[in-house]
Amino acid sequence: MSRVFDQGYPWDICYDTRFQTLLRNKLPTSTALWMTEKKINEWFNHAHYGLQLRDSNHFKEPFVNDELPSRIICGYVVVKPMLTEFTETSAIFDDGSIEENIDVVVFATGYNYSFPFLDESIIKVDDKVHLYKSVFPKNLEKATLGVIGLIQPIGGIMTVSEMQARWITRVFKEYSLQLDYIEYLDEIAQEIGCKPNILGLLVTDPFLALKVVFGPCTPAQYRLRGPGQWPMARKQIMTTFDRILKPTKTRVVRTHKEKLSIVYGLCALCILALLLALA
Repeated sequence: MSRVFDQGYPWDICYDTRFQTLLRNKLPTSTALWMTEKKINEWFNHAHYGLQLRDSNHFKEPFVNDELPSRIICGYVVVKPMLTEFTETSAIFDDGSIEENIDVVVFATGYNYSFPFLDESIIKVDDKVHLYKSVFPKNLEKATLGVIGLIQPIGGIMTVSEMQARWITRVFKEYSLQLDYIEYLDEIAQEIGCKPNILGLLVTDPFLALKVVFGPCTPAQYRLRGPGQWPMARKQIMTTFDRILKPTKTRVVRTHKEKLSIVYGLCALCILALLLALA
């Protein structure tokens, strides 16, 4: 998938919103996967490039690369089926094709996560790790150790890591107390007491509520209330899209979309009120 999504915005800005998360969690898994696959194929048809999954139910984390389709169409990259075996100088694939005179083979197996400075009885990573909410080792008598960033969210890892760090510091100060990006953030925010109050915002600041529900889930949403509250959080949320595109607007082009944005905002507000009423 590409780093660039609708209207040139980064993909996670469009994908990781509360509204999109609500749809993915409430719809049947097959429907949610179909919607994701359809959206990704809007960039280019992956089946035409030999990149389509044999079984979409095996979909895991996406592979982000903007260069791959152009390299394939120019012939610099050739997509092959599953590998069955190697000989001394060739590779044999499951469709019977053979690549001869191979010089180098690169195994893209990923990383081995380990903590050599900790005893394995405390934490051991073997394809998965047993941590409470992916942070605290379950076998410790007291929460004296917290792990930050040992996750693979479909979204910005820095946002999740910041929320983990905020939670860990409060636990250390003895405050009470496949990963879904926003749900996980909300769970920890609930522990801290900084989860945004959507219903309250709908009454007191409806336009901010729209941004929180339909806009990207940024760290500023967790600075609206509770510990670490930040007076500039609202402004940060309301101007997210403007700040994202600011570096690209070296030549400003006037558009006629400003008036339409008010109409769209009112429509979205009605939809939000209806969803909350049905929830």
